[in-house]
Amino acid sequence: MIATTGFAEIEKARDLMEAGDFEDAKQELWPAARSGNADAEELIGVMYAMGLGVERDDTRAFEWYLRSAMKGHPGAQSGIGWYYEVGRGMPAPDLVRAYMWYTLSAIGGDPDAAISLEEVVKKMTPAQIEKAHILVSDYKVWMYPFH
Repeated sequence: MIATTGFAEIEKARDLMEAGDFEDAKQELWPAARSGNADAEELIGVMYAMGLGVERDDTRAFEWYLRSAMKGHPGAQSGIGWYYEVGRGMPAPDLVRAYMWYTLSAIGGDPDAAISLEEVVKKMTPAQIEKAHILVSDYKVWMYPFH
């Protein structure tokens, strides 16, 4: 599901980010992200979430993460889960959706998602967990049909 267009640009952008050159990294990522590359979208989300080379903007970070997450990017799915868990940029936390996104991220292979899931479940009622399982079932068949 994750597009491979712009692989070289994304690798160059990661190197630039590691070097602290976030403005050039964003320039490298922008064409691939605008074309729908999930890796580039996730990295732009990280930049907005953390204010790396751009002004921190939770709304834009969430939207870039969401674009990537809907394509099955596990890191972006964890990012979306975190936003729902803490409620940053939202009226309130939504633990049901946090649980759902962390679960999808774990299915997709994010090694940190299981830890996040363990933490969020401690804050949830059995009814919330049941609702989250329904959402996971709805999304999983569409997002990960072969898992």
